[in-house]
Amino acid sequence: MERRTIRPRPDWQRTVEEQGLIYPLTRYPDDSLRPYWDESAYYVFSLPEVEALEEVVGELHHMCLAAAAHIVAADRFADLGITDPRVVRAVTEAWHRRAELPSVYGRFDLRHDGTGPAKLLEYNADTPTSLVEAASPQWYWMEERFPGADQWNSLHERLVDAWRKQAALLPPGNPLYFAHSSEDELGEDLMTVAYLKETAEQAGLETDWISMEEIGWDRLSGRFVDNRLRFIRSLFKLYPWEWLTTDRFAGHVLDTLDNGGGTGSTLWIEPAWKMLLSNKALLAILWELYPGHPNLLPAHLDGPRGTAATTGWVAKPLLGREGAGVTIHPPGTDPAPRPEACCYQELAPLPVFDGNHVVLGAWVVEDEPAGLGIRESSGPVTDEYARFVPHVIL
Repeated sequence: MERRTIRPRPDWQRTVEEQGLIYPLTRYPDDSLRPYWDESAYYVFSLPEVEALEEVVGELHHMCLAAAAHIVAADRFADLGITDPRVVRAVTEAWHRRAELPSVYGRFDLRHDGTGPAKLLEYNADTPTSLVEAASPQWYWMEERFPGADQWNSLHERLVDAWRKQAALLPPGNPLYFAHSSEDELGEDLMTVAYLKETAEQAGLETDWISMEEIGWDRLSGRFVDNRLRFIRSLFKLYPWEWLTTDRFAGHVLDTLDNGGGTGSTLWIEPAWKMLLSNKALLAILWELYPGHPNLLPAHLDGPRGTAATTGWVAKPLLGREGAGVTIHPPGTDPAPRPEACCYQELAPLPVFDGNHVVLGAWVVEDEPAGLGIRESSGPVTDEYARFVPHVIL
C-alpha cells in the first residue's frame, strides 16, 4: 500500500460530474470550496495485498452475520438500544425470514496501512454512502490514467447481478421505488439512490422515484402511497431504520411491514434485520464472540477496559454517521464512560500518509466482497470533510 501524487486531469470536475459525482467539491466552514474527489493522489496496492483484504472482508462479514444471530437468539436487543417490543419483533422476524428479503450491500471501514492485519473500525450495513465514487468515477479514472491496470472494483456488475437474482423476492406487478430524504443538501444521498436505481433498471426491474417526504399514507386502505396515490409495495430507502421506526409514521411502517412472504403491504430495502449490523454495539459483541481475533479491536459497552489505559480508546455513539459524536481518548485519559450509550473501542490511530489520515471502505454486495473506496481526512476522525482518493492495483 503506497500513496503517490499525480497531476489531476484537465477539467476533472466536469468529467466526474458527468459520471454521476455531482458533489466533487466540499464547502468548508470558512465558505471555501475544496475537492471532495481528490485525484491529486492515488493509492497503489499489489494483487496479493488486495486478495488478502478480500479474504478479511469476507470473513468479517460472516462473523457479523453470526453476531446478528447471537443477538437475536440471546435477546440482546437492549445492548443495541432497541427496546420497543414492536421493533424487536420486526427485526427478529426479518432475521428469521432473511432468505425471503432482498438485501443488497454494506461497507466495512477498516484501519490498514499495508503492514499487519487490517482492523475493523465499523460496519455501515444499512445506509452506506460513497458508493457512486467507488463504483464509477474511480473506475473510469483508472482506465484513463492507467490503461491496462486493475482495481478492486466489481461493484457495478455485482449490484446489477444482485438485483437480477433477487427480483423474484419483490412483489410482482409493482415498481421498485427508490427514495432518499429531500433534506440532503449535498446531493450525495440523491446520487447514491439514483445510481442504485440505475443498476436495478439494468437488471430489468421496473423502478420509480420518490423522496421520503413525498410518501403518503392512505387512511382508507391503510397503505403507503406515492404522490399519484399508487400503493408502494417495495421501496429501497437511503434512510436509517432508527429514523424509520421512530418518525411520525413509525406505527404505520411496523403495521404494514412486509417481512417476507407478502404478508404485509410494504417491503423495505435494506431489510429491518440490518439494524443488527449498523449499530456500533456490534463491535463489542464481535469481540465477545471472537476475542483476540486479528482483525478486531477490543470493544466494550460498559466503558473502556483492559489495556485502554495504555493504548487509549475511542467512544462511539451506537448510532450515527460521518464521525458524528465520536471522541478520541489518548492513553492516560480519565476512563469514566460517557453518559449516553456508546461502544468503547481500543484506539488504533488511522495511518497517516503524507499528512492524511486514511480509512479503507471495503464493500460487500450480496454477501461477497466487491470493491474498495479510500477516504482521507485532515484529522484523526473521518468526518464530512473527508476526501475520496482513487486506487489502482499494479
